[in-house]
Amino acid sequence: MSSPEKRLQELGISLPTPPRPVAKYKPAVQIGNVLYVSGHGPAKTGDPKLLAGKLGAKLSVEEGKESAKLVGINILATVKNTLGSLDRVKRLIKTLGMVNATPDFLEHPQVINGFSELMAQVFGDDAGVGARSAVGMGSLPGDIPVEVECIFEVQ
Repeated sequence: MSSPEKRLQELGISLPTPPRPVAKYKPAVQIGNVLYVSGHGPAKTGDPKLLAGKLGAKLSVEEGKESAKLVGINILATVKNTLGSLDRVKRLIKTLGMVNATPDFLEHPQVINGFSELMAQVFGDDAGVGARSAVGMGSLPGDIPVEVECIFEVQ
C-alpha cells in the first residue's frame, strides 16, 4: 500500500486548514510516540446539510456516515498539521465516536463507520483500524451530527 500522503491524493481528498479550538484546549497533544487528538466535528468543506442535525430526526444513517467521514478529514488535517506528515502515523490505536441522536436511534456503529472506513483507506486495514467505541449523545456542540476523538501511535 502507498504512503498515507499518497493515498489521500489517490482518494482525491485535499485537507482543509485544521480547525481552530472553539474553547480552551489543544487540538492534539503528543506525548512520546502517542498523539492524542481532541474531539473534532465535520469539515466545513462538505455538504452544508451534513454539518448540523440529529440522527434519527433530521439526518439518515447514510448522511451521518458521510458526516463522520468529514470529521475524519478534519482529524487528518490536525494530525498532519501537528506531525508535519501523515506518513509519521504508525497506527490508529483508539477511536471514540459520538453521535448526536434521538433516544430511539440505534445505528451509532454504522454512522461511525464513515470515520473508520476513511482511516482504513488512508492508513490500511491493519494500521487504520483500532479499538473503537460508538455512542449516542443527547446533543453535541453546535448541533454537529458527529464528534470523534482518537489516539494514534506515531514515529
